Amino acid sequence: MAGNIRVIEVIPYNAEWKNEFEKIKIKINGIIGDLVIRIEHVGSTSVEGLFAKPIIDIDVVISNYDCLPEIIKRLTKVGYQHEGDLGVEGREAFSRAFKDDFMEYHLYVCPKDGKGYLEHIAFRDYLRNNEVARNEYGVLKCKLAETYCFDRDGYCNAKTDFVRDILKKSIYR
Repeated sequence: MAGNIRVIEVIPYNAEWKNEFEKIKIKINGIIGDLVIRIEHVGSTSVEGLFAKPIIDIDVVISNYDCLPEIIKRLTKVGYQHEGDLGVEGREAFSRAFKDDFMEYHLYVCPKDGKGYLEHIAFRDYLRNNEVARNEYGVLKCKLAETYCFDRDGYCNAKTDFVRDILKKSIYR
């Protein structure tokens, strides 16, 4: 890694990712658990057998935005920074402003009926239950990681058609 340039790394599934998620979930639950419905492991690391960037994606599910100010307050108090929706409807992003013993992770707070959360779950569950799609996505991610190894936006944009296709087959039928 030179400066702020990060290499996109896609690696084979690692069963340890489940354990890492559980550790992070316990920490988050201890901070805001009384305000949330559930804490979900989403993204590629949540799909057994799928190649992934070694970054845990976490959706903290809330009933509605009424409790968001308190969540922001509590998370900020322990060192998280609220980043807004980062252009994704129905998802509030938080980053760590501190080092901890967990692997890298992305933390999102989402209303239970929010587009971001519903799409994360639909995509995850489709891949968990469809080996052909899971394998196709893994191959695509590996190729794109080579092509766009220093271009995170290019990598993400190049996955868009595949993701949309899966969402059409699952949530937007």
